[in-house]
Amino acid sequence: MVVRWLIPLLLLGLAWGQEVIDQLLLAGQWNLPMGPGLPLWRVLSAPFSHSGFGHLISNTLVFLPLSWLVLTRGSRDYIAVWIGVLLVDVPIALLWPAAGHGLSGVVYGLLGYLLLIGLFEKRIVPILLGGFTFWLYGSALLALIPGVSPAGVSWIGHAGGFVGGVLAAYAIHRDADHSAQIKGS
Repeated sequence: MVVRWLIPLLLLGLAWGQEVIDQLLLAGQWNLPMGPGLPLWRVLSAPFSHSGFGHLISNTLVFLPLSWLVLTRGSRDYIAVWIGVLLVDVPIALLWPAAGHGLSGVVYGLLGYLLLIGLFEKRIVPILLGGFTFWLYGSALLALIPGVSPAGVSWIGHAGGFVGGVLAAYAIHRDADHSAQIKGS
């Protein structure tokens, strides 16, 4: 279905729309991060809020190809990654002492999903997809290490996103196993 391939573009439209309004009308002061003392609904707004066009462009360039790679497996998988990332973001927003925002948490969720789904499923096509993803974006894994990211970049947001993607891969794998067991009964 063609519509599913448009989902990442629609999500990016939200992020770009927020940033255009922020930069052109509000001088870069309209940020919607998640963090301590902020409303919990900001977990939902944080991926669409960025600290400028440079931040948004860098996330866009990775978000689109990783989104489309996950969507090769289906919309359910893509939605599972978003849910996994947002669920892991809740304790980060409540407990981590600094605020954060941007699509990079989702980017790392997509990366984590793609790298692990093949290992969970033990099937050749998902393993090859994970290897291709690692070849393209494996160097980004260094940003999961505290102190490696530049000042002002939230390594915990990246790590949380990655964990959310791994949880999504595990959940999709477990659901597929459960479905197969039911069909085999």
